[in-house]
Amino acid sequence: MNLKESGEQWAESQAQQARLCFRKSYRSNFDSACMLMCWQIWKERNARVFEQRTRRPDQLVEAIKEEIMMKRTLLSGDKKILEKNDQTPVTVADFGVQALISLELQRLFPSIPLVAEEDSASLRSSNTDDNSSNVLVESISSAVAEKVSNADSLLTHDDVLRAIDRGGKNAVSFDSNPASYWVLDPIDGTKGFLGGDDALYVVGLALVVNEKVVAGVMGCPNWSNATIASRKEDSAAAQPDRGILMIAHVGCGTWSRHLSVDIGQFTTAQSTWNRCLVDSCSVVNMARFCIPDSQTWNMIPLSVLFNSTMDESNPRDENEILLLSVYCGSLCKYLTVASGRASVFVLRARTKNLKSWDHAVGVICVQEAGGQISDWSGKPLDLAADLTGRRDIYPSGGVLVTNGALHGKLVEMISANHK
Repeated sequence: MNLKESGEQWAESQAQQARLCFRKSYRSNFDSACMLMCWQIWKERNARVFEQRTRRPDQLVEAIKEEIMMKRTLLSGDKKILEKNDQTPVTVADFGVQALISLELQRLFPSIPLVAEEDSASLRSSNTDDNSSNVLVESISSAVAEKVSNADSLLTHDDVLRAIDRGGKNAVSFDSNPASYWVLDPIDGTKGFLGGDDALYVVGLALVVNEKVVAGVMGCPNWSNATIASRKEDSAAAQPDRGILMIAHVGCGTWSRHLSVDIGQFTTAQSTWNRCLVDSCSVVNMARFCIPDSQTWNMIPLSVLFNSTMDESNPRDENEILLLSVYCGSLCKYLTVASGRASVFVLRARTKNLKSWDHAVGVICVQEAGGQISDWSGKPLDLAADLTGRRDIYPSGGVLVTNGALHGKLVEMISANHK
């Protein structure tokens, strides 16, 4: 066992022992705090590697305290965060976004079903186990009631839970026939959303017709004009042009505009919509790559041929590629390619299936910006592979998202080196 592995095991053991010191009802609080601290330490590591910027330990501790205070309304001590069966967190914001969008889609397009990430099972079980008022459901209902359009009557808790379940796994059963439906990821990158202001979490919605994505919209509140590879010291929240809304429709291109300082409020000038195009790089070692936050370059078959660097300032030789640091989720990587900030996003499928909502809206945005998406064998992503639920996709090896010019070359390289 090497030093890194022994250190990780020691840290995990210490965390588990500390967790057991808390009453069972407080342990989700402890888990949330640990997750937030790990995120802050990861960001500190990135700041040191990419920006040569360091903080003293006491400064890092103070930053963690500030983040905890800022996110206190999402921590589970107030029953506002839950852990799903796959140990990923889900918050008031995830449920609230899904409920709100579900209600709006049902009002505008009542005949089109919704496929979405969340359902209310965990909320209902939480309500059953807790004899006190269900703060989580109350928080979701209050947030949704403030935003929903044309509500003829006051929304009840059951109305909100039903709206969430409209996109849940048991809401609709498809068959082998072509279908039309919405695909929603209420928050892609919840861990980053909980962690800090510079996480590029995304809300993404796509419309699928006859198994093809024909329209999509995604919003990223923390998107900044600063380059992805080298973030400025000021947080994304301090940027006057923070946030981006990206839309795409088949045959009409991909377009984007900034969100204003007051999220949700847009300027009226129509010239603020800008056409999005992928970059024109056609040489692999000159391309800018991004990979999932949870994966490393040596997990990608291209690592057999190319080393990676995250230092954009140094010249690269023909055996080295630039790996960008793009925090949080898959959809922000699609957004990065569609906007021309990156040339390639490559993801290794660790399990047989991936979730459709992590990719659907990204597919149309990249395609309409001039890019290309496939699995590692070069086949398009099949959104109808999950015949009954349309919730899973089964890409061979993983997902490859490119500017189009590099796609054929990269498929060949990956296929030749994928074990």
